[in-house]
Parts: sequence; structure tokens; C-alpha cells
Amino acid sequence: MNPALPPAIFLMGPTAAGKTDLAFELARVLPCELISVDSALIYRGMDIGSAKPSKAQLAEFPHYLVDIRDPAERYSAAEFRRDALAAMAEITARGRIPLLVGGTMLYFKALLEGLAPMPSADPQLRAQLEARAAAEGWARLHAELAALDPESAARIHPNDPQRLIRALEVYHVSGLTMSAHRQQQALQTISLERSGGRQLPYTVAQLGIAPAQRPVLHARIAQRFALMLEQGLIEEVESLRQRGDLHAALPSMRAVGYRQVWEYLEGQGSQAQMLERGIIATRQLAKRQLTWLRNWDDVYWLDSLDGDNLPRVLKYLSAVSILA
Repeated sequence: MNPALPPAIFLMGPTAAGKTDLAFELARVLPCELISVDSALIYRGMDIGSAKPSKAQLAEFPHYLVDIRDPAERYSAAEFRRDALAAMAEITARGRIPLLVGGTMLYFKALLEGLAPMPSADPQLRAQLEARAAAEGWARLHAELAALDPESAARIHPNDPQRLIRALEVYHVSGLTMSAHRQQQALQTISLERSGGRQLPYTVAQLGIAPAQRPVLHARIAQRFALMLEQGLIEEVESLRQRGDLHAALPSMRAVGYRQVWEYLEGQGSQAQMLERGIIATRQLAKRQLTWLRNWDDVYWLDSLDGDNLPRVLKYLSAVSILA
């Protein structure tokens, strides 16, 4: 920790771990302002399935980077980094502490380490690739990527069209594979470390929260998804479908929960099957989030079920010089 740099707090964890509640507790006792690190909360009109804080909660605890995009729009990790850095600078200028809370680990990584320069999206090329996928199948495009960039193909599932199209787009626009861009980023990071430079000019305390027992997390995920359906998730997705300008391949509609309900509304299975698929997909998301975090450096872990997390966090923040 470098006390000469302004402080920031990262509160990370899998879905349904209790991040939001702990963030609210911290905001009540510390001079913090919240920044959402969630790729679904950015979208307006996607409230139930994203577990967005209520209007009353957002009034009491305003969040940066919530409701900043229409579901028809895309939002990249690079855009998040730009927007988060701007929000952090505003908060720091007021003498307060940025508290970044969420589970989109790619966003946290982009903020900590920076991003290799990537070509901007090419709407015309994307449309061509999507048309090819419709005619030839996603497996054909994945095989093409495997020939061009085996490393990226091994990392990207054939049924992940968003990342598959992006990898092909990067190659066709820049002439370099996604893997080559990542290698450039790694070299840049090593160079900065050796020269004493930093990608993120803050003293960051990284908190991770999750139930210590995986079955507890699975039970919470199942309960929360069922509650979302009771609260009107199906009706929310139906309203989005009726707009006419959204489709299932958009990043917003591929968010966990939204994708499964969209498929159900298109006649793919019963409501009970949709519920099961939604729970399974959310568990898979939580597993990926935990995998990211388990490989993260300098994370102070908290058990979601502990009753003394707030005093433990305050003690830790004092110990690492985040609190004066």
C-alpha cells in the first residue's frame, strides 16, 4: 500500500454473495461514494433480472455507472475503465473514497491493469459475421477463429457469440489476433512494474465476499432467481422484446437470466425448464467469478454469513492505511 496515493476500495464477489448490502453498510459509516462494477446494471429498464438496487436505495446511496446505456447499445471494458476513472477522480476531488462494488471481474481487471489498445467496433463487419453465423452456424466461425488464433479459441466457447465475434473483429480490423493484443498488454504491464509506474494511481483495498460453503451460495442463487420471477422478470423481458429493436444476440439480452427468459418467451421449453436453466447459468457465472477472484492477489476475504463483517472490514482498512 502506498499512503501517498488516494484511497479506493474494491468490493468484489460472486452473484448473490451480499456485496450490495455490505456496500450500503460501509457507505453509512465511511465517507464513500459508490461506483457500480456490473455489466448488467448499466442498462436502463433491466432492473429485476440484474438485481438492481431499488429507486429508494439508489436515492439513499447514489451509484455511478447505473442506467447509463440503453439495452440496444454496447459497452466495452475500455469504456468502463474510462468512466470509472473519471468517477473516481470526481469522488477523490471531494475528499471522499471511491467504493467500487460489483461482480464483473473483467471490469476490475481492466481498471487495475489497463487494456491493450484494441480496434473500435466495426458495425458493418459485425453484421457480416452475424449473417455468416446465421447461415453457417457459430461452430463454423469458431473453427475459423481456431485457425487464426488458437489461444483465443480455446478460451472462448463456441456458443459465446459476443466474444467470438469480437475476437474475429479484432483480427480482421487490426491484422493482429486478440492473443497478440493481450501479449502486448502483458509486456506493457511488466514494463510499468519495472519502472515503478502504475496503471491505477490509487491505494486500493480489495475485499472479496462469498459464502464459505458453496452449497450456501447455490441455495441463495436459486432463491434469488425464483424471487425475480415472482417480482416480474418474465414481464420485464417481454416488455423489452416488444420494443422491436432488441434481439437475443445483444450483450444486454445475453445477460444471465435475461437470456433464459428470452428463450422461454420464444417457445424454448417450459417455465420450469427456464427456471432450472436460469439457476444453472447463474451458478456457472458465480463459479467463473470465484475462479477469477481465487487467482487475484491481495484479496481480503469475508464470509457472507458472518455477522461481524463490517467491523472486520473497518479494522482491515485501518491496518492498510485506507482510513486515516
